Amino acid sequence: MNVKHETFMRLALEEAQQAFYAGQFPVGCVLVVGDEVMATGGRENSDIPFSELDHAEIVALRNLQSKYPEIDLEQVVIYSTLEPCLMCYSTLLVNRVSTIVYGFEDVMGGGTNLPIDQLAPLYNGREITVVKNILRDECLYLFQQFFKNPLNTYLKNTLLAQYTLEQECDLQTIRPIRDQ
Repeated sequence: MNVKHETFMRLALEEAQQAFYAGQFPVGCVLVVGDEVMATGGRENSDIPFSELDHAEIVALRNLQSKYPEIDLEQVVIYSTLEPCLMCYSTLLVNRVSTIVYGFEDVMGGGTNLPIDQLAPLYNGREITVVKNILRDECLYLFQQFFKNPLNTYLKNTLLAQYTLEQECDLQTIRPIRDQ
Protein backbone atom coordinates (compact mmCIF):
# COMPACT_ATOMS: atom_id res chain seq x y z
CA MET A 1 0.00 0.00 0.00
CA ASN A 2 1.10 3.52 -0.70
CA VAL A 3 2.60 4.96 2.52
CA LYS A 4 1.78 8.52 1.45
CA HIS A 5 -1.88 7.59 0.97
CA GLU A 6 -1.96 5.91 4.38
CA THR A 7 -0.38 8.92 6.08
CA PHE A 8 -2.91 11.39 4.72
CA MET A 9 -5.84 9.01 5.21
CA ARG A 10 -4.88 8.79 8.90
CA LEU A 11 -5.23 12.57 9.05
CA ALA A 12 -8.65 12.28 7.38
CA LEU A 13 -9.54 9.67 10.01
CA GLU A 14 -8.60 12.15 12.74
CA GLU A 15 -11.00 14.66 11.18
CA ALA A 16 -13.66 11.95 11.03
CA GLN A 17 -13.09 11.05 14.66
CA GLN A 18 -13.52 14.71 15.65
CA ALA A 19 -16.84 14.75 13.77
CA PHE A 20 -17.81 11.50 15.53
CA TYR A 21 -17.06 12.96 18.97
CA ALA A 22 -19.13 16.01 18.06
CA GLY A 23 -22.10 13.74 17.28
CA GLN A 24 -21.74 14.13 13.52
CA PHE A 25 -21.54 11.52 10.78
CA PRO A 26 -17.84 10.51 10.91
CA VAL A 27 -16.55 11.65 7.54
CA GLY A 28 -13.21 13.42 7.46
CA CYS A 29 -11.39 15.00 4.55
CA VAL A 30 -7.87 16.28 3.94
CA LEU A 31 -6.75 18.28 0.90
CA VAL A 32 -3.10 17.84 -0.05
CA VAL A 33 -0.75 19.43 -2.57
CA GLY A 34 2.54 17.58 -2.92
CA ASP A 35 3.30 16.53 0.64
CA GLU A 36 1.58 19.46 2.34
CA VAL A 37 -1.86 19.46 3.94
CA MET A 38 -3.56 22.59 2.65
CA ALA A 39 -6.99 22.23 4.30
CA THR A 40 -9.13 19.82 6.28
CA GLY A 41 -12.79 19.34 7.01
CA GLY A 42 -15.19 17.11 8.86
CA ARG A 43 -18.89 16.51 8.39
CA GLU A 44 -21.02 19.22 9.95
CA ASN A 45 -24.74 19.58 10.61
CA SER A 46 -25.65 15.94 10.03
CA ASP A 47 -27.79 16.24 13.15
CA ILE A 48 -30.01 18.87 11.49
CA PRO A 49 -32.86 17.35 9.45
CA PHE A 50 -32.60 17.93 5.70
CA SER A 51 -29.17 19.54 5.93
CA GLU A 52 -26.95 17.94 3.33
CA LEU A 53 -24.74 20.88 2.42
CA ASP A 54 -21.90 20.51 4.92
CA HIS A 55 -20.24 17.32 3.77
CA ALA A 56 -16.60 16.94 4.77
CA GLU A 57 -15.36 17.46 1.21
CA ILE A 58 -17.34 20.69 0.82
CA VAL A 59 -16.20 21.96 4.23
CA ALA A 60 -12.57 21.20 3.30
CA LEU A 61 -12.94 22.95 -0.08
CA ARG A 62 -14.40 26.03 1.62
CA ASN A 63 -11.50 26.02 4.10
CA LEU A 64 -9.02 25.71 1.23
CA GLN A 65 -10.66 28.54 -0.70
CA SER A 66 -10.59 30.87 2.29
CA LYS A 67 -6.87 30.19 2.97
CA TYR A 68 -5.59 29.86 -0.59
CA PRO A 69 -8.03 31.51 -3.03
CA GLU A 70 -5.56 31.33 -5.92
CA ILE A 71 -4.63 27.64 -5.55
CA ASP A 72 -4.67 25.44 -8.65
CA LEU A 73 -7.17 22.73 -7.69
CA GLU A 74 -5.78 20.41 -10.37
CA GLN A 75 -2.80 19.90 -8.03
CA VAL A 76 -5.01 18.90 -5.08
CA VAL A 77 -5.37 15.32 -3.89
CA ILE A 78 -8.43 14.77 -1.75
CA TYR A 79 -8.44 12.15 1.01
CA SER A 80 -11.85 11.21 2.39
CA THR A 81 -12.86 8.47 4.80
CA LEU A 82 -16.00 7.83 2.73
CA GLU A 83 -16.41 7.70 -1.03
CA PRO A 84 -17.65 11.13 -2.15
CA CYS A 85 -21.36 11.30 -2.83
CA LEU A 86 -22.73 12.50 -6.15
CA MET A 87 -22.90 16.13 -4.94
CA CYS A 88 -19.30 16.15 -3.70
CA TYR A 89 -17.98 14.21 -6.67
CA SER A 90 -19.54 16.62 -9.17
CA THR A 91 -18.22 19.57 -7.14
CA LEU A 92 -14.73 18.08 -7.30
CA LEU A 93 -15.07 17.52 -11.04
CA VAL A 94 -16.24 21.09 -11.72
CA ASN A 95 -13.39 22.45 -9.61
CA ARG A 96 -10.89 20.29 -11.54
CA VAL A 97 -9.61 18.24 -8.61
CA SER A 98 -7.67 15.45 -10.31
CA THR A 99 -7.21 12.77 -7.61
CA ILE A 100 -9.62 11.34 -5.05
CA VAL A 101 -8.49 8.83 -2.43
CA TYR A 102 -11.11 7.30 -0.16
CA GLY A 103 -11.33 4.68 2.55
CA PHE A 104 -14.80 3.14 2.61
CA GLU A 105 -17.24 2.73 -0.25
CA ASP A 106 -20.60 4.49 -0.12
CA VAL A 107 -22.93 1.84 -1.54
CA MET A 108 -25.92 4.13 -1.19
CA GLY A 109 -24.71 7.48 -2.51
CA GLY A 110 -21.17 7.11 -3.85
CA GLY A 111 -20.57 8.97 -7.07
CA THR A 112 -17.11 7.92 -8.22
CA ASN A 113 -18.34 5.17 -10.54
CA LEU A 114 -20.14 7.58 -12.86
CA PRO A 115 -19.10 7.27 -16.51
CA ILE A 116 -17.59 10.74 -16.94
CA ASP A 117 -17.60 10.49 -20.72
CA GLN A 118 -21.41 10.19 -20.67
CA LEU A 119 -22.02 13.22 -18.45
CA ALA A 120 -23.01 16.72 -19.52
CA PRO A 121 -20.26 18.93 -21.05
CA LEU A 122 -19.48 20.68 -17.77
CA TYR A 123 -18.21 17.37 -16.32
CA ASN A 124 -17.39 15.47 -19.47
CA GLY A 125 -13.77 15.02 -20.44
CA ARG A 126 -12.29 15.51 -16.98
CA GLU A 127 -9.27 13.41 -16.14
CA ILE A 128 -9.67 12.06 -12.61
CA THR A 129 -7.90 9.33 -10.69
CA VAL A 130 -9.80 7.48 -7.98
CA VAL A 131 -7.95 5.35 -5.41
CA LYS A 132 -10.18 3.36 -3.09
CA ASN A 133 -9.99 1.21 0.04
CA ILE A 134 -7.10 3.05 1.71
CA LEU A 135 -7.30 2.12 5.43
CA ARG A 136 -10.73 0.67 4.70
CA ASP A 137 -10.95 -1.29 7.97
CA GLU A 138 -10.19 1.80 10.06
CA CYS A 139 -12.81 3.83 8.21
CA LEU A 140 -15.32 0.96 8.36
CA TYR A 141 -14.80 0.56 12.10
CA LEU A 142 -15.55 4.22 12.77
CA PHE A 143 -18.73 4.08 10.65
CA GLN A 144 -19.79 0.89 12.43
CA GLN A 145 -19.36 2.61 15.80
CA PHE A 146 -21.53 5.46 14.57
CA PHE A 147 -24.33 3.22 13.30
CA LYS A 148 -24.24 1.03 16.43
CA ASN A 149 -24.85 4.04 18.68
CA PRO A 150 -28.62 4.34 19.29
CA LEU A 151 -28.25 8.10 19.83
CA ASN A 152 -27.15 8.60 16.22
CA THR A 153 -30.15 8.72 13.92
CA TYR A 154 -28.49 10.08 10.77
CA LEU A 155 -28.92 7.55 7.92
CA LYS A 156 -30.19 4.98 10.41
CA ASN A 157 -32.02 2.06 8.73
CA THR A 158 -30.64 2.93 5.29
CA LEU A 159 -28.81 0.77 2.79
CA LEU A 160 -25.51 2.36 3.88
CA ALA A 161 -26.13 1.60 7.57
CA GLN A 162 -27.17 -1.98 6.86
CA TYR A 163 -24.25 -2.63 4.51
CA THR A 164 -21.75 -1.06 6.93
CA LEU A 165 -22.93 -3.10 9.89
CA GLU A 166 -22.78 -6.33 7.85
CA GLN A 167 -19.15 -5.82 6.80
CA GLU A 168 -16.32 -7.77 8.41
CA CYS A 169 -13.70 -5.61 10.04
CA ASP A 170 -10.25 -7.00 10.89
CA LEU A 171 -9.69 -5.35 14.26
CA GLN A 172 -6.13 -6.68 14.47
CA THR A 173 -5.03 -4.53 11.54
CA ILE A 174 -6.48 -1.32 12.94
CA ARG A 175 -4.05 1.17 14.46
CA PRO A 176 -5.64 3.44 17.01
CA ILE A 177 -6.46 6.96 15.97
CA ARG A 178 -5.07 9.63 18.26
CA ASP A 179 -7.49 10.48 21.03
CA GLN A 180 -8.97 13.92 21.45
